Amino acid sequence: MADHPTLVKPPPVDPSKSAMENVLELTDLSPIGPDMFTNTRPLWHPPGARGIYGGAVIAHCLAAAQRTVPSNFTVHSMHCYFVLAGDSEIPVMYYVEHVREGRSFATRTVQARQRGKCIFTTTMSFARENSGGSRTITHAIPMPDDIPPPPADDEIEEIGKATWGRPFVSHQVEILNTQSENPHEKKTRQWIKAAGKISPEAGHEIHISALAYMSDSYFIGTISRIHGLWRHWSPDRKDKGEAKGSPSREPTKKERRAKVGMMVSLDHSIYFHQPRKFRADEWMFAEMSSPWSGDGRGVVTQHMYARDGTLIATCFQEGVVRLQQDEPSPKL
Repeated sequence: MADHPTLVKPPPVDPSKSAMENVLELTDLSPIGPDMFTNTRPLWHPPGARGIYGGAVIAHCLAAAQRTVPSNFTVHSMHCYFVLAGDSEIPVMYYVEHVREGRSFATRTVQARQRGKCIFTTTMSFARENSGGSRTITHAIPMPDDIPPPPADDEIEEIGKATWGRPFVSHQVEILNTQSENPHEKKTRQWIKAAGKISPEAGHEIHISALAYMSDSYFIGTISRIHGLWRHWSPDRKDKGEAKGSPSREPTKKERRAKVGMMVSLDHSIYFHQPRKFRADEWMFAEMSSPWSGDGRGVVTQHMYARDGTLIATCFQEGVVRLQQDEPSPKL
């Protein structure tokens, strides 16, 4: 880690706050310019990744935008583009632009920049509470049945030991329809939640930002899992992508040939359905599937549910998924 991963020296970690709250802290740069922010703490660079964890930039942009809208406005949609890989060794600057101030909706665009270049951009729409009227139409895809329950509280600490510094814990569930020959019929699933307990003073905004942070977990990786691809193969490697307790196996000859050469996110969209009616520090269930892949790209959809079965978010992501080739792959 370089000496300056943040613009100013980070304050001591507040033990009264959860890991997620500390990670999502922003430093207000209003003395320099209006609606400017930067990361207060170093950003997580997952092992083997090209850059910082995408969910961190997504969540920081959302947290920055939330500071610029009235308290009775809540985000309902967020459309993002990953432009360049972020560098965890230098600060990220977040610039919020006020696009629209309406009676029912407000729009914000946020750019994340490093070294003077845009590495990430997103446009968000916020809706005023109860602007839909007293009579509304409602429906939602129900949470799947017969899902293995999440780990008990006494198991969470053990799971957390392998989180690689991330501020959340996740527990993968066995792939649904894993025996199908059609990748689009398979669904990857996991239980996920913020580590620790989010303090009451943080407000509902931190739970929404935390959901955005976690929505990028194993997202584009769904493509490699439903195709049985191997990202980092070594002779003694076992399949760590399956749920705990699943039988490990050696890859087939075909799988040894088909290795992922590059897998990075291109865009990411989140539709928040019940943004004030869930807690990110309680178990949420996420189910992902892919309707299409081809030409070195893939698309994944994700439904996220609260523990009680409430559908709280629907997400989409497209990413580069290139296999190792005999000839070098073109640069992005």
